[in-house]
Amino acid sequence: MSAFMSAFARLVGSLADALEPLFHASATAAAIVLFTALVRLAVHPLSRASARGQKARMKLQPKIAELRKKHGKNPERMQKALLELHREEKVSPLSGCLPSLLQLPAFFLLFHLFSNASIGGEPNDLLSHTLFEAPLGGHWKDALADGGPFGGHGLVYLALFALVTAVATFNYRRTKLQMAASAALTPAPTGPDGQPVPGMGAINKLMPLMSFMTLFSVAVLPLAASLYIVTSTTWSAVERAVLYRDMVPVKAEVATAG
Repeated sequence: MSAFMSAFARLVGSLADALEPLFHASATAAAIVLFTALVRLAVHPLSRASARGQKARMKLQPKIAELRKKHGKNPERMQKALLELHREEKVSPLSGCLPSLLQLPAFFLLFHLFSNASIGGEPNDLLSHTLFEAPLGGHWKDALADGGPFGGHGLVYLALFALVTAVATFNYRRTKLQMAASAALTPAPTGPDGQPVPGMGAINKLMPLMSFMTLFSVAVLPLAASLYIVTSTTWSAVERAVLYRDMVPVKAEVATAG
């Protein structure tokens, strides 16, 4: 693991060296953004496959509604029927998880790199590299203690918070439209007694707000890891807007009708 982290540190350093003529003191921060973009580009084919799968699953919603009506009081039979339906239609119910899962190793590598004072027995010089004035190994609490929210360090975090809020708001609106479209195609799931599943209403209300959890991540993670998350979530917002653009008019009409 130590040798692997040393190699990863050299990779980040090499990217920073290549970007130094353009970004100067913030070259390492730019390298992290570029590294994140390369990771997202690598998993983009899976994201496209996930989009195709989600569109196919939406087309299955009327059939799923019929199965719920038929087997609503028999959860075991219902689960078996759902699996058979997905198998017959060649639609994977888990395909949407793969892009996110494959990004986790890259994030944890970056988090580990900027959370340790030494790598491979050598001092970790990357911790002192900065984005403008804020150290990449630092945290928001450090910025608050050194100049406050409007100090040199604090302004970097305020800019990230503003970007995250804008992206989260965009995702919130799209998620609301998507949930409205899904609700129009199929009724809410019910339990064996025919009543709505307890807690589903609260889950549906909280789900669109999940994008705002990135604000918490930026507040507590090292700045380098926060850059990875902010870049990745921004990429996701743009990617989903492109991949699901043909679904927006349907969602908008459903939301308006509702």
